[in-house]
Amino acid sequence: MLTVLLILIPLVAGLITFGLKGSGPKALALIASIASLAVTVAALFQFRTAPEALQLTASWIPQLGAQFSVGLDGMGMMLCLLTAISFLLIFIVINNRNYERANSFYGLMLLSQAGLIGVFSAYDALLFYVFWELALIPVYFLCSLWGGEKRIPVTFKFFVYTFAGSLLMLVGLIYIYLQLPDKSFSYAAFTSGVLSPKDQSWLFWLFFVAFAIKMPVFPFHTWQPDTYEQSPTPVTMVLSGIMVKMGLFGVIRWLLPVLPSGAYMWSEVAIVLSIIGIIYASCIAIVQSDFKRLIAYSSIAHIGLMSAAIFANNEQSLQGVLIQLFNHGINIIGLWIIVEIIQQRLKVKNMNELGGIATYAPNIAIFLVIISLANVALPLTNGFIGEFLMFSGLFQYNVWFMAVAGLGIILAAVYTLNMVQKVIFGEANTLTSTTTDLTGNELLALSVIVVIIIAMGVYPKPMLDLVSSTTELVNKVY
Repeated sequence: MLTVLLILIPLVAGLITFGLKGSGPKALALIASIASLAVTVAALFQFRTAPEALQLTASWIPQLGAQFSVGLDGMGMMLCLLTAISFLLIFIVINNRNYERANSFYGLMLLSQAGLIGVFSAYDALLFYVFWELALIPVYFLCSLWGGEKRIPVTFKFFVYTFAGSLLMLVGLIYIYLQLPDKSFSYAAFTSGVLSPKDQSWLFWLFFVAFAIKMPVFPFHTWQPDTYEQSPTPVTMVLSGIMVKMGLFGVIRWLLPVLPSGAYMWSEVAIVLSIIGIIYASCIAIVQSDFKRLIAYSSIAHIGLMSAAIFANNEQSLQGVLIQLFNHGINIIGLWIIVEIIQQRLKVKNMNELGGIATYAPNIAIFLVIISLANVALPLTNGFIGEFLMFSGLFQYNVWFMAVAGLGIILAAVYTLNMVQKVIFGEANTLTSTTTDLTGNELLALSVIVVIIIAMGVYPKPMLDLVSSTTELVNKVY
């Protein structure tokens, strides 16, 4: 029942929000996000004591063999926790912002949250596909209605990429469904292993391309920097902090268990594409002057490492990916909050126009430094343990792959520390000398992020224990 509540709270609140006026949409969104986090924490405790209570299966479309089947394993539980924390932090940060058609803005944000929770909890292939689309459609409207000057062509490109990927996945789902003797979309039926290696070989690319677009992985990444730049920053937080995890989640939950032979056959190609993305995105990030584009390319590099580690096919690398799904989301949302604050204060995204902010806003400087160090995986920050496990797993798979991917650590330090230098240190100018420090809600949100960064860096065991069941299950079938 708690799993269904996690979907219903933002879904119902989002629909109600469309009919509200004044400060009602903002207040309801904040209340719904607090309620979602409370239910998520309750589900987390129930997962530790009675995980079977989080599973629910009900009749949905019996003519097609589709059921409303939802549940949470360790990975799903962790991603629902990330989603609940992220949306609450986003709504806290933008609480003082005023958006045109606020009822539609907050309503669409809540609907995207409902779709994301559905993706992370679905145990029926058709239901997974429905929630996959439900998560994307609100984001399309959020980008096209509240985005920047180039939002229309950029959003069109985003739609074409994601819609094409979704169609490829749908073709793959239907083909697998038709091969099953009981004609069922259930997770158990899809992982029953009835497909031949030949079928798995070509089906792999239907699913991998769909998930690679969403991550994104080179060369399916070109929609991402433009979309991140043109989207309103709260939407960019959802895209980069949570929505890219849909692709990684899809690979782990659906691609590896359903198509293990296909994944084994094409794993080296997938790793090579991922590593190319790490180096390519890192090099482009180094020369960026636009704050938002730098973080966008940084995200591509980090996701590339996670994608490579998934296909390394060993327990350490998969553990690293699972814990990094959470940590990357926390860190990248922290960076986007800083971007939102600076952009709201100074109305610029060009880092060359900044500098000396530490003099006038020391709290902004302190938080940016801490989050940036976590982004480059400094020991005792949350980014370290995940990257260490992923590189260990890649080393076991192929030492040369690990060595090339490891260049991403050096490049990440270059572009991240260069960003810190340009933004907060150096001489202040007439623009940055007007910077005001953090407000109460901004301080609260960033403080929560820093607490998570340090807590997960010092003691990651609870999160590793949470995702251990997923690691063991995937290793059995892949």
